[in-house]
Amino acid sequence: MPATALRLLADPEPLRAALTPLRRQLLGLLKEPASATELAAQLGLSRQKVNYHVRVLEDAGLLELVEERQRRGCVERVLRANAAAYIVDPGVIGRPEGRVAARDRFAAEHLVAVAGQTLRDVSRMQAAADVQGSRLLTFTIETEVRFVQPSDVHRFTDALAKAVSDTAAEFAHPRRGRRYRIVVGGHPAPETSSKGSAP
Repeated sequence: MPATALRLLADPEPLRAALTPLRRQLLGLLKEPASATELAAQLGLSRQKVNYHVRVLEDAGLLELVEERQRRGCVERVLRANAAAYIVDPGVIGRPEGRVAARDRFAAEHLVAVAGQTLRDVSRMQAAADVQGSRLLTFTIETEVRFVQPSDVHRFTDALAKAVSDTAAEFAHPRRGRRYRIVVGGHPAPETSSKGSAP
């Protein structure tokens, strides 16, 4: 098992190292421990070529050493990816500005900013929980609704905000307990193709 289920890439350098198709393929294969020799055999490539790309991924901090084996007078290094999945921090490319500062709850930029912050916070806490061998207690509520008029979105949002506020007031303790951040967002559902899958 990798050291953590999720790892947030908040630094552009590891992301840049992982972007080539071959390195992304290697990261996928290295969910299970393997050596450059074993990977080369799977991919039908030279060991030298695979070893070069594995070294780049290791130097970028995306791989960890599992063991070293003595083979034919040399040391064979066995590595694995240090996460089952990597998530790119939206802030690596840039954070939206402008209307976000006004916290306009109907602005797409604000939804993206809040989603990005949620991604950062949960990824970091999940990684810390994995290291401690504990479970991060989260919850997700999802549904879909059809709105006929744009004004219905505003009325729905006001009603939902009141319901969330009332429920939070019922359960919240003024001093004790773990604080939770509740994020509710909505966006148009992607159009689906005739086969029922998103394009």
